[in-house]
Amino acid sequence: MSAILVTGADLAPQALALLQGFEMIYAGKTPTQDDLLALCRAHDPVAIIVRYGKVDAAMIDAAPSLQVISKHGSGTDTIDKVAAKARGIEVVAAAGANAAAVAEEALALMLACAKSVVQLDARMRAGHWDKATHKSLELHGRTVGLVGLGAIGQRFAKMADAMGMRVLGFDPFAKDLPAFIQPASLDDIWRESDVVSLHCPLTDENRNLLNAQTLAQCKTGVIVVNTARGGLIDEAALLEAVRSGQVRSAGLDSFAVEPMTAGHPFQQDPRILLSPHIGGVTSDAYVNMGTAAARNLLAVLDRRAVAA
Repeated sequence: MSAILVTGADLAPQALALLQGFEMIYAGKTPTQDDLLALCRAHDPVAIIVRYGKVDAAMIDAAPSLQVISKHGSGTDTIDKVAAKARGIEVVAAAGANAAAVAEEALALMLACAKSVVQLDARMRAGHWDKATHKSLELHGRTVGLVGLGAIGQRFAKMADAMGMRVLGFDPFAKDLPAFIQPASLDDIWRESDVVSLHCPLTDENRNLLNAQTLAQCKTGVIVVNTARGGLIDEAALLEAVRSGQVRSAGLDSFAVEPMTAGHPFQQDPRILLSPHIGGVTSDAYVNMGTAAARNLLAVLDRRAVAA
C-alpha cells in the first residue's frame, strides 16, 4: 500500500475519505526536520501533504517513490521547489481554500489596530475609563494599500471597499481586477496608504519588502497588517518604526521565525498585536484545505498513472 506523509498530527475526515486505499503517516503536531526525514526514509511516501515544517532536499532525496508534494494551504515557500523540480516531483497548493479565513483575520487585525481594541481592553481591566482622552482612527475614507491580489487579497479588498475605504493594490500577476481596486505601484502604496496589508507569497525577491527604507516612505502613523509570511518584514526595522511613531500600530499573524520564542522584542510593545499564524485556521478552512490538498495530489497521481 502506497504511503502519504502528512507533516502534522491530523487531516480532516472529509480529506481522509478521499484518500482511502493509502497508508496515512502522521508526523505529529510539531515535527522537526529530523522527524520528517526519518519518516521519509522509513515509509518512502508517494505523496507529502505539507502542514507544518519544511520539505527540504534531504527529505525529497529520502523518498524515491515521491511524486507529488501538496500544500495544506496556499503558500509553498516551505517547500524546496528547485529540488522537487530536479526530481520531476510536482508541487501543488490549495489556493483559495483558506481565503475567507485569512481575509477575515486581516480585517480583524486592521480594526483592532485602528480602534486600539487590545490596549483599551487592558486599560479597562486595570480600572481606567479613557472616554475623555482616547481617540481611535476612523477607517472610512482612508486608503488601504494591498501587496498581493490573489484570492485572499481580493477578498480583503472587497471588505475594505464595503467599509468605504479607498483600495490601492499592487500585484504584477493579477488580471481582470474588480473596479473597486485601483492598480498602483509599490511607491504609490507606501506614499498614499493609511494601512498597508501584505497578501503576497514570500520569494527571494521580496524578502524584507517592508524595511527601514520603505517604512520611511510611508505616511507617519501608518498601520501595518501582515497575514502572509513573516519574512516579508524586516522585524527590527518595523519595531523601530513603531517606537518612533512612524508606524501607529501593527497587526501580525506571521513572523520571521516560528514559533515565536519568549523574549522576542515584539512581545514588549503593546502597539504590536500578535497572533500565532492562525489566520487560516478555522474549522471551515481546515476542511477546505484538507480536501483541496487531497484532491490536488490525487489529480497528479491519476494523471501520472494514465501517462504510464
